[in-house]
Amino acid sequence: MRTVISVSNKSGVADFARGLQELNIEVFSTGGTKKSLEAAGIKAHSISELTGFPEILDGRVKTLHPAVHGGILARRDLPQHLAELAQNHIEPIDMVVVNLYPFIETVTKSGVSLDEAIENIDIGGPTMIRSAAKNFSSVLVIVDPQDYNAILQKLRQGNVDLEGRKRLAQKAFQHVAIYDTAIAQYLSEESFPEEMTIALKKSHDLRYGENPHQKAAFYVEQDVRQAQEGLASLKQLSGPEVSFNNLLDFDAALSVLSSFSSPTIAIFKHTNSCGLANRDNLAEAYRRALSGDPVAAFGGIVASNQTIDLATAQEIDKHHYDAVVAPEYAKEALELLRGKKNLRLVEIPSHCYSERNKESHLDFRYVRGGFLTQTPDFLTASELQPRIVTSRQPTEQELSDLLFAWKAVKNIKSNAIVVAKDKTLLGMGAGQPSRVVSVELALKRAGEQAKGSVLASDAFFPFTDAPELAINHGIAAIIQPGGSVRDKEVIDVANKHNIAMVFTGARHFRH
Repeated sequence: MRTVISVSNKSGVADFARGLQELNIEVFSTGGTKKSLEAAGIKAHSISELTGFPEILDGRVKTLHPAVHGGILARRDLPQHLAELAQNHIEPIDMVVVNLYPFIETVTKSGVSLDEAIENIDIGGPTMIRSAAKNFSSVLVIVDPQDYNAILQKLRQGNVDLEGRKRLAQKAFQHVAIYDTAIAQYLSEESFPEEMTIALKKSHDLRYGENPHQKAAFYVEQDVRQAQEGLASLKQLSGPEVSFNNLLDFDAALSVLSSFSSPTIAIFKHTNSCGLANRDNLAEAYRRALSGDPVAAFGGIVASNQTIDLATAQEIDKHHYDAVVAPEYAKEALELLRGKKNLRLVEIPSHCYSERNKESHLDFRYVRGGFLTQTPDFLTASELQPRIVTSRQPTEQELSDLLFAWKAVKNIKSNAIVVAKDKTLLGMGAGQPSRVVSVELALKRAGEQAKGSVLASDAFFPFTDAPELAINHGIAAIIQPGGSVRDKEVIDVANKHNIAMVFTGARHFRH
């Protein structure tokens, strides 16, 4: 048997090659891989010995030769193929061990030039992989160092069966597909090109999906336009395995907390905030967030955009939650919370608590038959300076609460309504077909605290019924996008009752 080994990731390759030689498999290699093998005391022939041609163009052309690809692609079951090999003095190649230049790792570094990126586009490697994968019934193709030991074991037992060869071929084609996707991403200057592939790498299997009868896994997007962030950076510190639903809530938490820079606590249930508060003191922020709906908070997710200190941990410890997520934990806080065996403690680095780059990131949603794709929803500077449309201007405190409520309602499912006061969520209505019903739910949850509070709506009011309901419950100020054909009627109602209303000019539907 003969093998060609040419790898960028040299992890375990020396031991693998040594195992091959013990099985009397002849090893041919290229440039850096050959030097690495020889440094480990392994004899490796140069590819030039196969081709009778030197490596040229600074290594750009090494394996692109009939002596290599003829040896890989020849079908062993066709006598004419074998006769052509013999006629051209070409020996069959039975194994190809290749993985590719680290293109993604290279181009995601800061300051990388176009020339440097182009030099990291591998040509010979993908070509050998594709050739070997096409002829998998006769040629083993190995792209993952994690497969080395299993392959050696099977070779020692005799050979790799057809099913195993097919699995390796599938893995090889996927390896090249992800590589090509990264290059296409890097060279693209369009947000929505005519053709697009999404590169995903499995992080790990999950115990189950949204429900126990559903299988699930977590895949990390491989995107050259941005470094891995968000849930890809998650580190679990204690507690049971993080679930599919936990990950959905964590993602929702990052979306909400990205709008706040000062200490903020969000409590989540089913990807909606049932508690949210912003304070100078994190423990106080937690207490205020919990006061929004302590019943709904039971078994939920607590998320913080600041390090969980001991005082905050002591408050969290008094209640039952499924998980806590934060950038860090103080040592004493971590020791305390680890005492709750069924509480998942998760760290996600602080740089993930910011709005996604609207230029490079796309949001994908699967629908039957395809994907819906959009740029991410984000807060604009103009929204945070809303236009006053009523005779009465909001007070300084009301304006502060209106902006807090606007940031909160952005991440609640439509039709979304938030009632807030003192930078604390008092009540919310989410996911209702009727905006009036969402207002009713938010006011009911807020109760007597609705008097003197503010209300935020993620989209305009099409009629006066919802604002009138809010006003009758004591709401003092309203923030909404505006844009309805009945805006004047809504404003007139606000003026009639002497409440303040501001328009943001932007809508934040979350279906």
